[in-house]
Amino acid sequence: MTQTMEAPVLTLKEVIDVVPASCRQRSTPRGLALVGRDLLLYALVLTGIVLSPAWWVTLPLVLLAGLTVAALFVLGHDAAHGVLTDDNRLNNTLGHLLLVPSFHIFEAWVLGHNRIHHGHTVREGMDFVWHPVTVDQYRDMGSLRRLRHRMEWAPGGSLLYYLREVWWNKMIRYREPPAKWVAGIRRDRYMLYTALLAAATGAGFLGGLGSGDIAGAIWMITKLMVIPFLLFTFLIGWTVYVHHISPDIRWYTRRGWTRVQGQLDGTTILRIPRVMNFFFHWIFLHTPHHVDMRIPCYHLPEAARAIGEAFPDRTIDRTLRIREYVEGARTCKLYDFEAGQWLPYSAAG
Repeated sequence: MTQTMEAPVLTLKEVIDVVPASCRQRSTPRGLALVGRDLLLYALVLTGIVLSPAWWVTLPLVLLAGLTVAALFVLGHDAAHGVLTDDNRLNNTLGHLLLVPSFHIFEAWVLGHNRIHHGHTVREGMDFVWHPVTVDQYRDMGSLRRLRHRMEWAPGGSLLYYLREVWWNKMIRYREPPAKWVAGIRRDRYMLYTALLAAATGAGFLGGLGSGDIAGAIWMITKLMVIPFLLFTFLIGWTVYVHHISPDIRWYTRRGWTRVQGQLDGTTILRIPRVMNFFFHWIFLHTPHHVDMRIPCYHLPEAARAIGEAFPDRTIDRTLRIREYVEGARTCKLYDFEAGQWLPYSAAG
């Protein structure tokens, strides 16, 4: 009788080991150079908005402000992972600072993103970011919740989804974190609110000074803070979506999930135009970031090459195309975790 040998199960350590050790080297000069560049651009854009003589100058500057907030956020995200520089205390300080323009509470982000999202990527009942609903769960929804789901999961619905599910529910409204996180999140919430109040007061003063009325003060706050935040929210919600939601990305039951499925199979390497990487700091090369959170953003290209060469059959590596995103968003509505299959709304009857 011939015995067949089963192929050994791939482990996450084996995937990590194909990434050169140099990809995990943190660089304070490089990290600070990126921070300095983005903060300077942010300051220049905000100054341009304040001094803008007409709406046709203000509009592109406000759009650029949203992109710059996203750039600062990505660097803050790296700082929250402790990899932006080789100084842990500096990373902590930078993380708090860089997340202010995006209205994010640092310790709440560390808990939700580093511990939960990265710890349980595409795992049923655990990874809360763009978590799919089943046919039965959709059937149990009332008409308003169904409408909300259809709006949030439609192409372009990332602003509504991220604003409600991630920013509001898991950041601002979050009141019951694990006990050891309570003090840090409370402290950082007060720090963020104080910083935003000071920024809004300064913006309102400038607006009122220029216009002489309260409407001018409110409009200046809106231009400098609110609209860039909303643009950022759309961008980051869409970014996370394309990283983890696609017809060829499977979500797993809690028992069927493994770390290598979550971190290697559960995300993507998306090729974007170079100008976009100016703002997104290579974060669209997302697979190596999930495989090993110790890799700084500026080493993701080299790490992506190593993983793609070692595991070409398991690495989703493609050019990001809006047409494919729209088609995917029309396909990925409900999910069957047992079959590992995306379903349309019509599956719910």
